[in-house]
Amino acid sequence: MVIRSAKFVASYPNVDKCPKSELPEFAFIGRSNVGKSSLINMLTCTKTLAKVSQTPGKTQLINYYLINNNWHLVDLPGYGYAKVSKSNRKAFSEIISNYIQKRETLTMLFVLIDSRLEPQSIDMDFVNWLGVNGIPFSLIFTKTDKVSGSILNENIEAFKQEMLKTWEEIPPIFTSSVITRTGREDILNYIEEVCENFNVNLLIDAEQVC
Repeated sequence: MVIRSAKFVASYPNVDKCPKSELPEFAFIGRSNVGKSSLINMLTCTKTLAKVSQTPGKTQLINYYLINNNWHLVDLPGYGYAKVSKSNRKAFSEIISNYIQKRETLTMLFVLIDSRLEPQSIDMDFVNWLGVNGIPFSLIFTKTDKVSGSILNENIEAFKQEMLKTWEEIPPIFTSSVITRTGREDILNYIEEVCENFNVNLLIDAEQVC
């Protein structure tokens, strides 16, 4: 996929305020400080589309971006150890869960995992929750330039083995680095493929309604 245009649409406090649209949405989420904003900027070939901060929990709203005028990239608040109050953390959790469960045009959720770490319970709990709720998702292991190839493979394999304790099938997995631009082409091509299937499904649904 070639990114021809990427523009910020707006930020929304909850799913009920999100725009009415039939465009497919690809949302990105991960534990606080996993490198989500940097990844979004890398994918869209921009430096400031998504605001990058060293402070965990900076993203506090549902941020919408229009890509190539035919799909939405959605930046969700991070989960985990954000340096915010307990009440705000609860509010972020509600924003996330309501969007994921209620947003009908959510086509794929990309869950970002820090490749430098062994499987974290907070990440496992989150992907298991997605499974229980039947949410389509893929995994992106970030910051691969900061870890050796052997450790990277060990951590990914450990995560897969942990999932296989309760999962029959592993979702699509990508690796990424904003420094080396690893994963950009694979992720965008995957989004393009899903978009094509989404458009086919829209046509089928339209024919059925008629």
